[in-house]
Amino acid sequence: IEVNHLQAGYDTVTILDDISFTVKRGEIFVVLGGSGCGKSTLLKHIIGLHRPKSGEALIKGYRIFGGDSDEQDRAMRSFGVTYQNGALFGSMTLLENIMLPLEVFTDLPLEARRMLAEMKLDLVGLKAFASYFPSDISGGMKKRAAIARAMALDPSILFLDEPSAGLDPVTSDEIDELILRLRRTQTITFVIVTHELASIFKIADRCIM
Repeated sequence: IEVNHLQAGYDTVTILDDISFTVKRGEIFVVLGGSGCGKSTLLKHIIGLHRPKSGEALIKGYRIFGGDSDEQDRAMRSFGVTYQNGALFGSMTLLENIMLPLEVFTDLPLEARRMLAEMKLDLVGLKAFASYFPSDISGGMKKRAAIARAMALDPSILFLDEPSAGLDPVTSDEIDELILRLRRTQTITFVIVTHELASIFKIADRCIM
């Protein structure tokens, strides 16, 4: 990932100015900062939810903004995202939540989508809860289910926004262990927004503040 002289904000308000950094393949890269400093804003501009005021972000060499539609599509297909509140669909079971990206973006038959979704839930330790709805599980389980959904299409990069926010210390540590295990077994590059110092010292290869 390359971020070059990025200026980010909303309407006439500039929140971040002249931000540049790179993320290496296979590392866990943390964006650190206090509440309201622009961490999530930076993430949203990198992944294409908002257009930078100036500068650029490249993912695997592809531009989300500034390139053609094929280049944008290749960039966005290479990563998965989780949001601070999990953003699971409450009317769907965990299995159905994981199957949704496979239904939208692949031509796989139903049984293949089901099998792949079960595999992703198994990776995060939730296979036994496939038939549960988000309202039936704990906050930590929702975070893990969101990670499983972000992995549905086998992206090489995961962006995690506050994966430990609102969790007790034991559950937060379990999320850290999951991230380390996924990096080790799935060779995933992580970009993680957080202000949890204990997590940063445990999992980060590098961080920016």
